[in-house]
Amino acid sequence: MTDIEKKFADGEIEVQNMKEHVEDVIVDNNTQVPGPIPIAAWLIIVTELCERFAFYGASMLFQRYMLTHLDLRKGDSTAISRGFSFFSYITTIFGAIVADKWLGKFKTILIFAILYTAGLTLLTISSIDSLKDRVSFPGFLVALYCMISWGTGGIKSNVSTFAAEQIPPEDYPHPTKVGVTINHAITVERVFRYFYMAINIGGMLGQAITPAVSKKAWDYAFLIPTCAFVVGIIVFALGRPKYYDRPPRGNILGLTARCIIYAFTHRRNRLAGTHWIQAAASMDGTTHEWDNKFVNDLEKTYHACKVFMVYPVYWALYNNMNDNFINMAVNMTRPSWLQPEQLSFVNSAVIVIFIPILDVIVFPLVRKAGFRLGPINRIVIGFSIVTFCFVYVAVLQKFLYKSGPYYDFTGNDPNDPNHVIVIPEDETLIINDLTIWTQLPAYILIGISEIFASATGLEFAFKSAAPELKSVVMALFLATNAFGALIGMILAIWSNDPNFVYLYGAQAAAMFVVTVFFAWRFSHLDNII
Repeated sequence: MTDIEKKFADGEIEVQNMKEHVEDVIVDNNTQVPGPIPIAAWLIIVTELCERFAFYGASMLFQRYMLTHLDLRKGDSTAISRGFSFFSYITTIFGAIVADKWLGKFKTILIFAILYTAGLTLLTISSIDSLKDRVSFPGFLVALYCMISWGTGGIKSNVSTFAAEQIPPEDYPHPTKVGVTINHAITVERVFRYFYMAINIGGMLGQAITPAVSKKAWDYAFLIPTCAFVVGIIVFALGRPKYYDRPPRGNILGLTARCIIYAFTHRRNRLAGTHWIQAAASMDGTTHEWDNKFVNDLEKTYHACKVFMVYPVYWALYNNMNDNFINMAVNMTRPSWLQPEQLSFVNSAVIVIFIPILDVIVFPLVRKAGFRLGPINRIVIGFSIVTFCFVYVAVLQKFLYKSGPYYDFTGNDPNDPNHVIVIPEDETLIINDLTIWTQLPAYILIGISEIFASATGLEFAFKSAAPELKSVVMALFLATNAFGALIGMILAIWSNDPNFVYLYGAQAAAMFVVTVFFAWRFSHLDNII
């Protein structure tokens, strides 16, 4: 082990320096470029691809499964779906604590993966047609809320951070190009982009395969994600000798809490012009159980967590793809070979196609033109795109309600108030004369927004966190999706016809306000990170 590697393992060198968040720029006449992604990181990325195949391959079926197999109403199905999303993301906090305090990332991911597999197995068994009247509904709920949601939450909070920690912590000269330096911060940024691309390759494959199989049998459709995830676990386990696994640091959350309490109670004693957290720094020879470096890292973490506070609104809009967009598609004309949830394939395909284009062509050209497209500006772009998307969706829903023969699905004929329309009891048979292909722009726009808002959020969470708190901060970022799902659970009260035009319009208006506030409040952070 080299001296640098030893210092990295002992925690004497930070995983990354926030001030080095630049790419392909000239620093001291030395060009900074990203380096190669190590094989250990690629193994983790492949594992995530399999996990996302399993997650999306199964979860994208839930809405139609509940409507057709479990015979639930749209609003009830949406509430259950959003509840599952809530638990899938709020449990990330627990997974992070387990990794950082007790087990480390490798063991934590492996243990939660076993629970995840058990949940997928129960989901598969409970969906067998012959068991429909006895165990389908309770088996479905137990699998979702007690097993799969906890399994994916424990994995989510650790896997992206684990991949990024495989990158060598120091900058080093390019082996073949004179005057070129391999920059750690830029390499980390690249890892997160390709990690996010792997998420969507897995999701794209799952969304393409399982809905087609579900037309023949639900149990076979859920069995495929189960098998895919087992492959991912095997790949992950085989890579153990290659991984750097930062050892758990004990009760780091307790230390953090004590540091914050001390800083807040002594905030009037801090140096003029500094943040109140700096009151915990050692001054005049005073000593604490933490050092000044930890205080500085904690301040960065605090600023990052403030940025995360606006994300629940974004996720509330994003999660419509898993339920309300499907509710809309169920009532649209479509080819016999296409299931309502399969358009999500387009969302994932857009991300897979655009990430390499942005990484290799667009972002380097923007930098060479002299523009700094920092993380905050990228997030603002993502928020703006999803706002426009929901304006489009609200208008599209209005056109669906104007289309016959069922109009707004209430039984009222807008062209003849005296004529009552007979609405079939099976909601999947209610088809208006508007093609499902009109939903394509919505999935495309959300996909592009994810690259700017979601992938950048993961990167920002990793780079902003203290080294000891990276899993916890990543979990806090992911938990914003849980609160987005909670907003969706509340909105599910109105997630029935003919309310969807107002529902989509209200979400677009809320996202516009959030975007303006976010740009105003946090744009200065691009100048200091």
